[in-house]
Amino acid sequence: MMQRLIFMGSDPIALPMMESIRSGRCGEVEVAAVYTQPDRRRGRGKKVVANEIKLWAESCGIPVFQPERMSKSVRLEISDMGVDAILVMAYGHILSQALIDTPSKGIWNLHTSILPKYRGASPIQCAVASGDAQTGVSLMRVIREMDAGPILDVETVDILRLDTALDVEAKLSRACVPLVERNLGRVLAGEAEPTVQSEAAATYVRKLGKEDGGLDFSRSAKSLAHRINGLFAWPSSRFIHGEFAIKVGLADYSEDSRNGREGQVFGLEDMGLAIGCGSGVLYLRQLQRPGGKMLEAEAFLRGYDLAEGTVLESHPMTVLVS
Repeated sequence: MMQRLIFMGSDPIALPMMESIRSGRCGEVEVAAVYTQPDRRRGRGKKVVANEIKLWAESCGIPVFQPERMSKSVRLEISDMGVDAILVMAYGHILSQALIDTPSKGIWNLHTSILPKYRGASPIQCAVASGDAQTGVSLMRVIREMDAGPILDVETVDILRLDTALDVEAKLSRACVPLVERNLGRVLAGEAEPTVQSEAAATYVRKLGKEDGGLDFSRSAKSLAHRINGLFAWPSSRFIHGEFAIKVGLADYSEDSRNGREGQVFGLEDMGLAIGCGSGVLYLRQLQRPGGKMLEAEAFLRGYDLAEGTVLESHPMTVLVS
């Protein structure tokens, strides 16, 4: 018997999983509709463009809905579709209890952390920035409280030393596929038995902004490298040199001690541009000046004078996880 579901999402991270469902690898499931954010202005030209979820759905002939808010009329519209379940990933709207109660098999969310760790808006960035060796995608039944619903299953991925948040996001996008393939049938059959989260173990992460990009060179090189890699590509870490804010796209570290001041430029070495820290040496592997491209350190320094012995000023680093 064909089961019907709605997908709600606005980020291309969900596309491999949605293609798996559409192609029949999760059983006889019809995607009855896709709900996604309204078209927004993007890029330097500020043109109004559709997101990749909408474009994918339209290419598959799936009806697309783009409400500005999840009003009562939207809930009634969804109720009239008579779907069995709703699947959500990176949608960007808060769902009411009335909507949560609408589909008979519930609303299920794919959250990019191993819950209850990193509930909230920036779990991928914060896992990398915190130096975690592993993260994952949790399939959770939605309740009114943010990311607090019971967990049905988790698919884990490793975080490698030089992985940025973008690299880990790509891994998690792929990880959604086996997670949904082995669990969607159970959800639609009413056989899912999720496990309640531990509130005592919960941590929270907020939406990130440019103010999170500062670097405090009194910290350890290891912690700075994790932070730089976690915050790429948004909001990106940066340091100030003269009148320029220089973005850093990738970093590595050594825990070896070296004489020098915190923030001191030691020069270009095999691992990158070496910078003194509170402990260890930070290696900046990719850098970008305002209006330029992100370049490998060697190429960047051919066109930008950052003299050996320069001491870079430290700036406060905000707390990312609470």
